[in-house]
Amino acid sequence: MSRDYGREKRLLTPRQFKAVFDSPSGKAPGKNVLLLARANDLEHPRLGLVIGKKSVKLSVERNRLKRLIRDSFRHHQELLAGLDIVVVARKGLGDLDNPELHQQFGKLWKRLAKQRPTAAPPGVGDSPHA
Repeated sequence: MSRDYGREKRLLTPRQFKAVFDSPSGKAPGKNVLLLARANDLEHPRLGLVIGKKSVKLSVERNRLKRLIRDSFRHHQELLAGLDIVVVARKGLGDLDNPELHQQFGKLWKRLAKQRPTAAPPGVGDSPHA
């Protein structure tokens, strides 16, 4: 599996995000962050980031977090195949430094992979043709 992070590895539409928020099959709360996951019936994982101005005031911090989380995700995607994951930032996440964030996300990805749900029953989820 390639370690790229192309368009197909991202949650792009509000509907894709909503599917994960409405019925997450896995949760990994961390310090100042929450990861929600749901099976996606694909061979690769997809990532969505929710880093609001309320939780992380400065745009440079939000962008740094996004870069770091995407990078960490790229390195762990083999573990996460078949999951849609939404990362929700909470207040204080921007205060952690890069090594701390990398370490925390490493643990969170592994925790999500451990809770890996069995495949969703047919008809559940949003097929791109719906």
